[in-house]
Amino acid sequence: MSTDLVRHPKPLSMSCFRLFQELIHKEAGIFLSDAKRELLVARLLRRLRALGLQDFRSYYRVVMEDRQELSRMLDRITTNETHFFRESNQLEVLRSHLAPRIRSQADSYGRRLRVWSAGCSTGEEPYSLAMILLDALPDWEITILAGDISTEVLEKARLGVWPLAKAEDIPELYLKRFMLKGIGRREGTMTVGPELRSVVRFDHLNLGEETWNLGTKFDLIFCRNVLIYFSPERRRRVVSSFLEHLRPHGFLFLGHAEGLSYQRQRVVPMGPNIYAKAGGMEGAR
Repeated sequence: MSTDLVRHPKPLSMSCFRLFQELIHKEAGIFLSDAKRELLVARLLRRLRALGLQDFRSYYRVVMEDRQELSRMLDRITTNETHFFRESNQLEVLRSHLAPRIRSQADSYGRRLRVWSAGCSTGEEPYSLAMILLDALPDWEITILAGDISTEVLEKARLGVWPLAKAEDIPELYLKRFMLKGIGRREGTMTVGPELRSVVRFDHLNLGEETWNLGTKFDLIFCRNVLIYFSPERRRRVVSSFLEHLRPHGFLFLGHAEGLSYQRQRVVPMGPNIYAKAGGMEGAR
């Protein structure tokens, strides 16, 4: 096969794009509008070249026959932009208002807090939450489940190593207490310390699946800047499932463009796209 053909595969036809569009929506809940056609091409080209394929339809057949390649494809489709203490206005509400409220109801909570970071990417969000909660709720048992559809970003999250430039996003107090500066071969990097690692657990999770086997309900659920990639129907279903997985007193945090005006009977606004589960704001377990 000509190397040039592999380097420059045949253009992605609209009919073939529709096949990927349907498959990605079915498998991951992510809806790619027609405007994302070139984005799909850009993100899949490397896999076509690696497999020596000269057209996208051939790659589609490979994906349909090989679950491992399907996983690789979804890794490349998902958007993993994140940083420490992202959407800081929400995290300030958590730190200054919700955490003291939770602490004042210690008996109702049993001094245990269960948190879910859905769409955790490379780990900056769950580790940011861990810093806030470990500082605000000393002597509490805190568990944070961090899930993502991308196996590649989960590997990076478990490793927990970033360039020192990322330290600029972390408040100085937390940086000194929770992060370790790399030395020797790790110079120029930082990593999470043992206190953070002890409360965060990473696991593969596909929000596009019909059911999630999580084994518990949560006091706080974070799913920020993920639902914007879902179709309206899938978005409503996922949010409904989130509310089912919240404890009676739980709080749901969504991204800045992901309001819940259609769930007014089930939630109470508490801050910038922060919602309490209706009917249980003072409830105990």
